[in-house]
Amino acid sequence: MTISATRRTVLAAGAAGAAALLAGCSEYGNENGGGEAESPAPEETSGESPGEAPAGEELAKTADIPVGGGKIFKDEQVVVTQPEQGEFKAFSAICTHQRCTVANVSDGTINCTCHGSKFRVADASVADGPATRPLPEEKITVTGNSIRLA
Repeated sequence: MTISATRRTVLAAGAAGAAALLAGCSEYGNENGGGEAESPAPEETSGESPGEAPAGEELAKTADIPVGGGKIFKDEQVVVTQPEQGEFKAFSAICTHQRCTVANVSDGTINCTCHGSKFRVADASVADGPATRPLPEEKITVTGNSIRLA
């Protein structure tokens, strides 16, 4: 028995294959055409992630966050800073360059060691690239000595 392919069948199969190829390639897209990040963070999803603290749950005590520095909460993908005594801010812990999780906070900056980006603890603006956009702000509430995700 001979199987003959029509032009329509061949074109449909080619289009489906091309769509699958594009979908696979676009998963790790980035704005600068570089390679895949060394350790990309998982994509954001709606709702709570398994490791994400529910809204309102205590994230840290105010004493846990050093003045002029901060602390990274990897499971919640957030970094909390205290630029000045009693002033607390929170930002995404996912670098805007290639979505690596930032590694540490020191010398007044939030640091991503994947490619060297640095963000200021006061407002998460870019202090040193290759990132070109600040870390997005996250909402927290500070009540007494308790810091909670809002």
